[in-house]
Amino acid sequence: MQALLNAIATMGLPLDAQRVFHGRGGRYPGCEHLSLDAFPPVWVLTSFQPVADDELATVHAALSARWEQLAPGQPFNWVFQCRHEGRTDTRLMAGSVPEPHVVTEHGASFRVHVLKGQNHGLFLDMAEGRCWVREHAAAHPGLKVLNLFAYTCAFSVVARQAGAQQVVNVDMSHGALAIGQQNHQLNGIAAGASFLAHDIFKSWGKVTRGGPYDLIILDPPSYQKGSFVASKDYARLMRRLPDLLAPDGHALLCLNAPELGLAFLQDQMQQLAPQLAFVERVSNPPVFADVSADRSLKVLVYKAPKR
Repeated sequence: MQALLNAIATMGLPLDAQRVFHGRGGRYPGCEHLSLDAFPPVWVLTSFQPVADDELATVHAALSARWEQLAPGQPFNWVFQCRHEGRTDTRLMAGSVPEPHVVTEHGASFRVHVLKGQNHGLFLDMAEGRCWVREHAAAHPGLKVLNLFAYTCAFSVVARQAGAQQVVNVDMSHGALAIGQQNHQLNGIAAGASFLAHDIFKSWGKVTRGGPYDLIILDPPSYQKGSFVASKDYARLMRRLPDLLAPDGHALLCLNAPELGLAFLQDQMQQLAPQLAFVERVSNPPVFADVSADRSLKVLVYKAPKR
């Protein structure tokens, strides 16, 4: 665990939600199962295999000592989550978790829930993707945006903040969209966004009638049984893009599946939507560096032709 302990000993005081240590990237042998995130004022350690009590005690001591240096006298809060063999065990190890728990990222506020489930309400690895959307919306005022697999609508929040005129958020989860609505209210941008709790594959008529869109964001789960399996279902989304995009519009394709490389997206796009031109791959946050660029999160930008 030494690499994790080194990261703790040298980390700064986090103001925004962010990853602090990314063992999953394979760059720290022996720590591949570990990640440490800051959801201020709470630390969240996640392990993908069981961790012995003495190791947890070592992490506790390291976090506590560093916290005392960074924020003397402030409450010390941390959570441990173990995900192993299909089970998730989440424990509050010290202090407490605010309720509601609101974190920030580049001036935007988001509700999170670190004590339940595996997804805490904000995907930290997508920070640069959200920055791209913010910058793109600011450079193209008045965009109409389609946010598919919207989850808690973080993309929508940053797009509206940056000047997008309208965002249509679509997700199967009523609960996630309800948090998404709260996120818009938190940021004072309740108007200009709609929330459709639909199965995307059964709602193309409604989605199409709302188009065409200047920006389409696709951020599906890599594997969600009965809902979406990237290896076979991503193609169904790609086929729709040319008809849904306005001339000169952009599509942001996201995929977090280590087993599916960059070519999976690029080859299928060339085959299924050849009229859309590849623009760039958005970089991941530096802390998410991976031994393999193909394994890491893939965020690709495509552009529709002008009329």
